[in-house]
Amino acid sequence: MKRSLLSIAALGFALIMIIGGCTSPITLTSWVNPKEHQQVSKIAVWGMFEKLEYQKPFEQTVVSYLNGKGLKAIEALSFIAPGSKHELAELESKFDSAGADGILIVTYKGTEKSDNYVPPTTTVYPDFYYNYYGYYSWGYPYYGAGANVITTGGYWVTSSVVNLRANLYANSDNTLLWTADISITDPSYVDQASYMVIGSMYADWLKNGLLKFPDKVKK
Repeated sequence: MKRSLLSIAALGFALIMIIGGCTSPITLTSWVNPKEHQQVSKIAVWGMFEKLEYQKPFEQTVVSYLNGKGLKAIEALSFIAPGSKHELAELESKFDSAGADGILIVTYKGTEKSDNYVPPTTTVYPDFYYNYYGYYSWGYPYYGAGANVITTGGYWVTSSVVNLRANLYANSDNTLLWTADISITDPSYVDQASYMVIGSMYADWLKNGLLKFPDKVKK
């Protein structure tokens, strides 16, 4: 029993060290076109990724998020076949037919990997930390208090940073309204990473006044 608790505790503290040593999982650096003051309310979301298994969950997550905020959003996959090529006039016609006034295009810019060393750390815990009998024994002055030593760390951790580029265009004249470089540290699932990405983009759009809401929608 004690060994199991020791193993669980060691694992828990190792995870805390790893999580605590990480920076914010996502960073976003944006630029807003100072010459444009257009706002968007219905956004076509286009994940320009090579693999459909990345594009589809990305677009679905982003669209769901934006619709949940009271905006209108539509997946590009619903009217543009994956991997298909179109002339500008054809794309304009498709976006117009979808009723989009904004076009969000997100592309993959590569992955960076780095190795980080987690140094060993030793922590001493009294026996009573693990079970009631230990606590009972420790509570009497004529019992000697035992201790357990847990050592964590002393290993390498590989981190991956996925880089994206996001551009928001006005459909009326194809003008770039906003662009951002986005980095995600150690993403696990596409939908989870997508949720973090759209959350950061949405906050930046709000800050820069790029969105137009119906009167009664809460931001």
